[in-house]
Amino acid sequence: MSTENTPPQEPDVPGKPKPKPQPSQPPARPEPEPAEAPEPPGQPGPAVPQETGRQRLAAGLWPPRLSRAQLIVALLLFVLGLGLAIQVRSNSDSSAPLRGARQEDLVRILDELDGRTQRLEDEKQRLDDQRKELQSSSNQAEEARRQTVEKERQLGILAGTVAAQGPGITLRITDTKGQVRSDQLLDTLQELRAAGAEAIQINGVRVVAGSYFSDEGGGVGIDGKKITQPYEFKVIGKPQDLEPALNIPGGVVQTMEKEQATVAVTRSAKIVVDALRAAKQPDYARSSSP
Repeated sequence: MSTENTPPQEPDVPGKPKPKPQPSQPPARPEPEPAEAPEPPGQPGPAVPQETGRQRLAAGLWPPRLSRAQLIVALLLFVLGLGLAIQVRSNSDSSAPLRGARQEDLVRILDELDGRTQRLEDEKQRLDDQRKELQSSSNQAEEARRQTVEKERQLGILAGTVAAQGPGITLRITDTKGQVRSDQLLDTLQELRAAGAEAIQINGVRVVAGSYFSDEGGGVGIDGKKITQPYEFKVIGKPQDLEPALNIPGGVVQTMEKEQATVAVTRSAKIVVDALRAAKQPDYARSSSP
C-alpha cells in the first residue's frame, strides 16, 4: 500500500491531549461584479416616444364615453335633421313643375291667382251690400223675401236642380287609347272649380258637390252613370280664368296629352247646362229657423 500522501500519525502518548482536527478551508467565493457607475447628471437617457396632438385627440374621442342623456339628445337631433331634410326635399319636389316654366306661363299663373282673389273680394262685397240693404231698407220683409228667392235660385244652380246658362267653355277630351281614368277626370273637375266654374255638365250628367267618379269597363262612371269618350265638359264661368287654368305647366292639358289623349278647349259667350238632378228630401235634417 502506498503512503506518499498520508501524513504521519503521531503515536498516542498517555496524558497528552489530542490535537483538535483543523476545519477544512471553505471554497473561495466568486467576487461580485462591480456595479455599473451611475450616469453623470446632464446626460440624456434613452429616448421615450412622445404622443402627437392628433393621437391624443383620437384617444380622447374613441372609444366614445357618452351618458344616457347625451345619447337621447343625439337621437333627437338626428330625428330633427331627418325631418328637415324630408321637408326640404318635398318642397323642392312640389316646386319642380314650375322651375322649368316659361315666363309667360308664370305670368299666366299669377294672373289666375289674382283672378281668384278678385272673385273672393267680389263675393265679400256682394254679401256686405246685401247686409246693408237689409239694414237700411224701409220694407225689410219684402227685401228679405226678394233676397231669399235669389238665394234659392243660386242654390238650385249649385245643387243641380235648376238649369243654368252663361259664358264659359267647352272642354272635349278624346281618348281613343282608353288611358284616361276617373281620377284624371276628377282632377280636371277640381281644377275647373278652383278657376271659378259655377255649373258643370259632363256628357249629359250634372256634376254637383256630392258627385263621385269611378272606373267602369271601357269608360268612367259619374254618380253611378256610365259615360264613354269623348268626354265633353260644359262649364259656365269666366272663360278668361277657366281656359288658362287648364293650360298651366303640369296641368290638365299636359297630363291628358301624356296619356295620348286629345284635348280641345273652346270659349263661348253662352253655355247651356240643362241636365238636372232631382231634389233629394233629407231624412233627418230639419230647418232650425222658426
